[in-house]
Amino acid sequence: MSSLTPVRAFYKRRLLLEGDIMMEVKRSSDIAFTPSVKAMQSRRGSRVAYEKMEARGGFQTKLTPDLIAFLSQVDSVYLATANAVGQPYVQHRGGPKGFISALDETTLGFVDYAGNRQYITLGNLAENDQAFLFLMDYAHRRRIKIWGRAWVVEADQELISKLMPAGYSARAERAILFEVKAWDVNCPRHIPQKVDAGEVAEVLAKLQSRIETLEAENDKLRQRYQSP
Repeated sequence: MSSLTPVRAFYKRRLLLEGDIMMEVKRSSDIAFTPSVKAMQSRRGSRVAYEKMEARGGFQTKLTPDLIAFLSQVDSVYLATANAVGQPYVQHRGGPKGFISALDETTLGFVDYAGNRQYITLGNLAENDQAFLFLMDYAHRRRIKIWGRAWVVEADQELISKLMPAGYSARAERAILFEVKAWDVNCPRHIPQKVDAGEVAEVLAKLQSRIETLEAENDKLRQRYQSP
């Protein structure tokens, strides 16, 4: 993970030189809990509970081993961006499990594959680098929200090659780096429990193999005790 840290530092320095403004917040949760949100929480009766959460430090700001382990099993994510006037857009990104890589304790990276060529996400990031990742784990009924800023890297073939999943047939066009500002795990309420079709097929295949083995053994026993 640390081997790509200089890459991240290089792109962060370049963005600063180009005049991008880094987000600064007093608490990590303030990135989501704006004054308007806090006012709504007060009106609806949940502000006291969230003040206690903020007193404990708010949202997490660094990638933990648990989150990295979770990302190693992720094959689907939703990337949210917005243009300069605030019009939001959410795009699905997918790939083999582990296609999202942790480059260091606050940076994620993944390859952007050739797609339908609308380039809405790229256009949004060109004028507004604020971004959001939404990951749904249906099997364990949990959702992970990651706030931060993202930027596109197109000319660094070494970085793109390092992020490209081995053996994946998609055509890599660029890399997207995501600087994590805050992340949180939601409760399981209202999340339907679903399982991956591939994992179900694997389990069923093992069960079918076991059934065939038991049936063969049963046939042998039947022949043995039915023979004169």
